[in-house]
Amino acid sequence: MSSVYRPARPQSFQYPPTHERASSRSFYPTFLSFQDSALLQFKWAWRGLYDAFRWNVVLYAVTSDAEIRANIYKSVLLNTLSLTSIYTFDLLLQPLVRDQQKWFHRNIGWFYQVLWLLPVVGISFYLNSSWCTIIAKRTYTLQHGSRAAAQQQPATYTGMLTALATSAYRGVMVVTSVAVSFGLASIPYVGPVAGFIFYCWIDAYYCFEFVWIARGLSLSRRIRHIEERWAYYFAFGLPSAALCMWGSGLANAALFALIYPVYIILAMHARPVPADPYNPLPPISAANPNEVDVIRHPSPFVPIRIPIFVLVIWLNDIIVSVLSVGGGKPVKNRGPERSRAFSDATENAEEGGGIELNTVSSVSSRPVRPSSGRINIGRRKLD
Repeated sequence: MSSVYRPARPQSFQYPPTHERASSRSFYPTFLSFQDSALLQFKWAWRGLYDAFRWNVVLYAVTSDAEIRANIYKSVLLNTLSLTSIYTFDLLLQPLVRDQQKWFHRNIGWFYQVLWLLPVVGISFYLNSSWCTIIAKRTYTLQHGSRAAAQQQPATYTGMLTALATSAYRGVMVVTSVAVSFGLASIPYVGPVAGFIFYCWIDAYYCFEFVWIARGLSLSRRIRHIEERWAYYFAFGLPSAALCMWGSGLANAALFALIYPVYIILAMHARPVPADPYNPLPPISAANPNEVDVIRHPSPFVPIRIPIFVLVIWLNDIIVSVLSVGGGKPVKNRGPERSRAFSDATENAEEGGGIELNTVSSVSSRPVRPSSGRINIGRRKLD
């Protein structure tokens, strides 16, 4: 029995509706032009320069609060004494005893430095640091209230150890920053300019450090914050760096200590820009209600983040790994996913994480849920 051939019925093909079809172009990021991105960086730099010259804010803070005014006066008087002592040696004593033949005349400058200059400068730097801390805390309290200031650091034994670790790490970072700046300045031709630019960022970092610590920012978040807003912080640190580059090394340090309390107050009232370096402009509303808004990213030819502190953090990693803060072993690099392992170790050292306390560790022994099972969608890595 032969089968009858029947042709297949043609099936009509229909395209999906237009609103259900997503274009691949809609998923591609939209970038600003090079000119627009460079103009944005210039505007942010201008904002940083403007915030660095808001002296009316300083005058209002000094005249309206007695505690700030008293500490400002003490800092000005003591640092003026240090500057006077330094320039007395540089401009008067050193030229007079330069070509003397007698032993006492040749070494009078050495006696002056050891018996007077170094003790005065050392004591002024120590007292100025404590006065700047009081000024920063008082300014923060006036801005955000006493409750916010009280939550910065609890008055406990752990809090005291954390404060000591933070101060020690801050001293290490000051030394490494100075070493990097001297190294950059020694480069032929471009060294002085590179050293001055680096000084601008260093000055801005230490002016804003009190603000970031009060807001609970870790070391990695502070570094990322300033590196992603490099134009603003370069302009903010430009005036102080320009003032502290004309004398000797000790005179420049004393001059920075003199103006440091003022710039702490300016940093407390500053508003760094942009809020989001990766989306600096508001998105463009889509014409079709079914489409998403267009987000404009900066041009790839204008860097969003500049690794300003990479050498400083690298030196800090070496120092912390050598000292082995808290008696623990330095953290080893475990692969690409932990490329910042040493930086994590230095951050723990800066925050007192390297100090082991049996009383604290024995409070809770409950198992902690592993972080590998967490879902993290749409969030950028903070460090």
